[in-house]
Amino acid sequence: MLIECRKIVKRFHTGDVETAVLKGVDLQIEEGEFVAVMGSSGSGKSTLLYLLGCMDRPTSGDYLLRGKSVLTLDDDALSHLRNSTFGFIFQAFYLIPYLSVTDNVLVPTLYAGRSAGREEALALLQRLQLGDRARYMPEQLSGGEKQRVAIARALINDPAVILADEPTGQLDSQNAEIVMQILVQLNEEGKTVILVTHDETMAAYAKRIIRIRDGQILPA
Repeated sequence: MLIECRKIVKRFHTGDVETAVLKGVDLQIEEGEFVAVMGSSGSGKSTLLYLLGCMDRPTSGDYLLRGKSVLTLDDDALSHLRNSTFGFIFQAFYLIPYLSVTDNVLVPTLYAGRSAGREEALALLQRLQLGDRARYMPEQLSGGEKQRVAIARALINDPAVILADEPTGQLDSQNAEIVMQILVQLNEEGKTVILVTHDETMAAYAKRIIRIRDGQILPA
């Protein structure tokens, strides 16, 4: 088992008000799956994705990665796990505006403490049909190109798991299809893909759909 969530609860505090965003989530994901997590805005799907990617900790419950609880890890160990195991793709791209396309792709290698060569980044850009954009700045790219740069950045550390949070949310239908086909190909190559979306068309690319409502996983 790659991922196992056991009774995960996540609460947020705003002043004196406590809000439970996840309410006892049980979830299992096998190595090599392509899973879509669907839900409306505020359902808890993005919070769940951040917990799976070790970007946040649950209030209670347990999260096991390959059979080992990650909740006992300190911040340094979590950071290492996050950078070595997960590749993140976000709706808003989050490219650094003053870095070139190639340097944006290389950013995760700095956090991981490894020195990937520019050749490695260029090879990824070539694969994603962005080889001629390697020296461009983000402002010179279209939305679809920015998201493909973000995918290259997510892949630079060769993660086992791709976490994609509404990756087509700012794209037209043609570019959205390109991005989803890339995710399908990555899954076919053995990577586990977890996609958060509210769009049934995008979710249909996955092999399994998990629906979440009001912080709880709905029965299949």
